Amino acid sequence: MSPTTATAQACANIAFIKYWGNRDDALRLPANSSISMNLDGLYAETTVQWLSGPGEDQLVLNETPQSGDPLRRVSAHLERVRAQLGTSSAANVRSVNNFPTGAGIASSAAAFAALTAAAVSAAGARLSERELSILARTGSGSASRSVPDGFVEWFAGDSHETSYAESFAPADYWALTDLVAIVSQAHKAVGSTAGHPTATTSDLQSCRVAGAQERFDRCRQAVLERDFATFAEVVELDSNQMHAVMMTSRPSLFYWLPESVLVMCLVRQWRAEGLRVCYTLDAGPNVHCLCEAADATEIERRLRTLAGVQDVRSASPGPGARVVSVE
Repeated sequence: MSPTTATAQACANIAFIKYWGNRDDALRLPANSSISMNLDGLYAETTVQWLSGPGEDQLVLNETPQSGDPLRRVSAHLERVRAQLGTSSAANVRSVNNFPTGAGIASSAAAFAALTAAAVSAAGARLSERELSILARTGSGSASRSVPDGFVEWFAGDSHETSYAESFAPADYWALTDLVAIVSQAHKAVGSTAGHPTATTSDLQSCRVAGAQERFDRCRQAVLERDFATFAEVVELDSNQMHAVMMTSRPSLFYWLPESVLVMCLVRQWRAEGLRVCYTLDAGPNVHCLCEAADATEIERRLRTLAGVQDVRSASPGPGARVVSVE
């Protein structure tokens, strides 16, 4: 394969119905199906250059050369790409996130979706969106959801081939805004990959999974009907249940900070006052305040007055993974 370079972008996504725990850790087959929204403007941009033969992969992340676990994880994913594309070439990878990494804003989802799209394109290969989603899933489960556009459902499936994500509504279907209240930019001590295997140690996980499909169906219908009241109820419930599992796992995982709890309590108060807003948190302390676009300015103003909120990032529904250049 002649040396070729491609650059791809992929948005972070925020899960409305959460992914936590696998039925198969090696394949990252999730314990339940999930629903998410891509976040326009919060993205990873990844460039892959395939070299002319075998060798050591190289990774530069946010302008810093990487070794150890980050490089091993990327190289392991490139091995899966190589196996699918029938090549043995090494690769140079450069990736930049324009938002905090490892802080609960789906940095690995964006990064592995962009890595997959760039690696395939740089090899001169073509995969369908479903095939890209399946391949991205093996690097980071939630990366499967960053491949399609807009509002996305990821099917748990019962095999490698049947666990994939697809769009069920385009990005312009519902004018939602995600206001991410940044209460910490520190990299979390326990990442999602390490956290997923602990899910089954919680007595609550089986109950969470048992009710997941009902919450999935309610959330999907609420999005399609633009029913914010039902949406808020099910999204907050699902987030609380996931974090309850985390907190009761062995060892327990506490991603919330005091500032996280303050924002959650105020969001519920603001909704009682009539603002259309709800909260959800992924595996991190930063609070995603989902709201109707018409209420976003007022909610952002209130968030910025809180002493514990360092910054607020705003995102509307975003596009799927896309290749932006090929050389």
